[in-house]
Amino acid sequence: MDENDALARRFEEHRPHLRAVGYRMLGSLGDAEDAVQEAWLRLSRSDAGAVDNLGGWLTTVVGRICLDMLRSRTTRREEPLEVRDQPVRLPDPVVSGPDRIDPEQEVLLADSVGIALMVVLETLAPAERLAFVLHDMFAVTFEEIAPVLGRTPAATRQLASRARRRVQGAAPAPDSDLTRRREVVDAFLAASRGGDFEALVAVLDPGIVARSDGGALLPSLLRRGAADVASQAIAFARFAESAYPALVNGTPGVVSMAQGKPLSVMAFTIQGGRITALDILTDPERLARIDLGSVLPG
Repeated sequence: MDENDALARRFEEHRPHLRAVGYRMLGSLGDAEDAVQEAWLRLSRSDAGAVDNLGGWLTTVVGRICLDMLRSRTTRREEPLEVRDQPVRLPDPVVSGPDRIDPEQEVLLADSVGIALMVVLETLAPAERLAFVLHDMFAVTFEEIAPVLGRTPAATRQLASRARRRVQGAAPAPDSDLTRRREVVDAFLAASRGGDFEALVAVLDPGIVARSDGGALLPSLLRRGAADVASQAIAFARFAESAYPALVNGTPGVVSMAQGKPLSVMAFTIQGGRITALDILTDPERLARIDLGSVLPG
């Protein structure tokens, strides 16, 4: 094995971890892959022999690449989804079968990175997001993060602290009982299919937020409150020929089908036995890129 092959092999050992960093930073699986590939190109052009901690070096390199990608985006959702019927952009969901997360997704979804948390991360300024993701999720020290941001360790710590407060306020921890969460989702589906408005309201938190991302082809929607969301759920249920249980970012969710094609991926945030957030991806282009082999029968 020559030197380049050995380096490539070492890099591949870190790829799952680097994809996890990229996903949390960018909210896009495709962009995360691009960031990881760019990290490999930078490694292959560097003096790898002078790198003492390859994993740490690669983590900060991917962080820097993601930071540049975030800053180059034309718009950022400072306060997303606060206005009814404004455009909604949800992070990419990670979909697996209803009983277990696929092995290749385990690292990607470590630390219970649900859609609700990813939505909040989308609201952070790029520097805040980097400081929070690298420090709080991957235990990178502020001394290592500071040079990436061009700030002092103390200023970097303040960025992470500000981001942490925002995350804790907007995305509190969901219920931990997976079986109970699945029961709540099943109750929601049964009430939707049956057109049972009262049963729907009973399973929804009074302050529920429902977000739907239809991409460029379909309208995006934001709904707040149990009564409004229940009405929309009943209307939406008529368009789904079938719905299959799935894990969406590691928590019980649903993949709905129509005419043999995915109609939506639904992610539920459940707290205190009620649904507090409902995030629905209906964008046909993004749905077509999701591998549903572990979800659909046969």
